[in-house]
Amino acid sequence: MSTQTTTEQITKKENRWNIPNAISMYRLLSFPFLIYLIIVGNESLFAVLLCVNLISDAVDGIIARAFKLQTEFGARLDSIADFSTYILACLGIYFFKMPDHGDDFWVLYIFIGLIIFYNVFSLIKFKRLPSLHMYSTKVGAYVQGIYFLGLFSYGYYAPIFFFAMIWGWISSLEEIIILVYLKELRSNVKGLYWVLKSGRTGS
Repeated sequence: MSTQTTTEQITKKENRWNIPNAISMYRLLSFPFLIYLIIVGNESLFAVLLCVNLISDAVDGIIARAFKLQTEFGARLDSIADFSTYILACLGIYFFKMPDHGDDFWVLYIFIGLIIFYNVFSLIKFKRLPSLHMYSTKVGAYVQGIYFLGLFSYGYYAPIFFFAMIWGWISSLEEIIILVYLKELRSNVKGLYWVLKSGRTGS
C-alpha cells in the first residue's frame, strides 16, 4: 500500500462526519417517520417533508463539492439515502396519487423496476449498493423533484410525468450498462463516457 493511498484513506476517515454526511444521515433517519405518515394517511405533512428531503439531496452535494468534502463514505451514505428517498416517493405516489395518473401509472412501474434491478445487481456483483452519482441521475433527480412537487401542489400533469419517467429510464439503463462493464465498483463516475474513457478498473 502506497503512502498516498494511506493518506487518502486517513483523510476520508477524518472527513466522515461533516455537514453533507449529516444531511444524508437526516434523510435516512427520517425514513421511518415518513413511512408512518403514509400509513396514517397524512398526505400534506408527508409531501412537505419529502420535498425537504429532495431539496437536501441537492444541497448536500453542492456543499460537498464547494468545500471539497467528498469522500467514499459520503458517496455510499448519500446513495443509500437516495435509495430510501426513491422508495418514499414511489410509495407516496402509489398510496396518495395513483388514481390521478389513470392508465399512465405503468410508466412508473417500469422506472421502479429498473431502480430495483440495478441495486440488486450491484449487491450481487459488488456486495454493496451503487454510488455512481452520474450526471444523468443528478439532472433526473431535479426533474423528478419538480414532478413530485407539482403533483402534490397542483395535481397530475402528464407531459412532466412522462418526461421525468423516461429520463429515469435512460439514466437507469446507463447505470446498468456501467455496472455490467465495471470490474470494480467506483463512486462518482460521472457517466458512461467517462467510465469508458478511464477503463474497467479506473486505471
